[in-house]
Amino acid sequence: MTHAELVKRLLAEQDLKYRDFHASLLPNIDKKTIIGVRVPTMRKIAKEFVGSAVKESAKGSAKSMPKDVANFLDKLPHKYFEENQVHLFAVERIKEFDECLYRIEQFLPYIDNWAVCDGKSPKALLKDEARFYAKICEWLKSTKPYTVRFGVNMLMNFFLDERFSKEHLKLVAAIDENLFDDKGRAKCPTDRYYVQMVIAWYMATALAKQWDATFPYIKNRKLSLWIHAKSIQKACESYRITDEQKKILRGLK
Repeated sequence: MTHAELVKRLLAEQDLKYRDFHASLLPNIDKKTIIGVRVPTMRKIAKEFVGSAVKESAKGSAKSMPKDVANFLDKLPHKYFEENQVHLFAVERIKEFDECLYRIEQFLPYIDNWAVCDGKSPKALLKDEARFYAKICEWLKSTKPYTVRFGVNMLMNFFLDERFSKEHLKLVAAIDENLFDDKGRAKCPTDRYYVQMVIAWYMATALAKQWDATFPYIKNRKLSLWIHAKSIQKACESYRITDEQKKILRGLK
């Protein structure tokens, strides 16, 4: 499947009602660049795209990137929102650490919305946890909002269970501090809102999974007022937080 055939396939799956709905959730994206394809369908197309390319290159090196896939990943920026989604869905299927990391870093500067940034799990990066974590620390310090958001997502997806460290909470809280000046005014462009949201999402998830380590950040009000309140809201909406914990959190609004 070539790049052109991939786009044709996406266009064939267009759902205009879904396009209109999804566009309302992405106010910073030109609606004309959204085709209107549902996520499960995009994942299926990405699997077909990568799978067919692998089959076609079976006679070559097992570790080489299939030509059609490589051409698509290299051709940046893409025109459509769905191409960006398929791009990362394809990268998720890369099994070699170095190739996966290279392709993610190649693409991060082109992410311009939360939907492309979220919901991705490049498991190949766990093959070298130390290097993966070092890269996350770099991403969290980026000046690009969606690179930072991607880094927080990686901490949330892969480092909140057996890989968790209290240091991760400090890193995320430091992002929050850097968003504001000493008078509490935002120091960032509009897209920084989406960084604030992912910090709150991370903190709420951390409360559910690592309550003892995370709760002091709420109890001692170590976050900005907005993120403090949003973290509590998201935590109280979670079924993983007990009723007693929710009662405590509501008392700290």
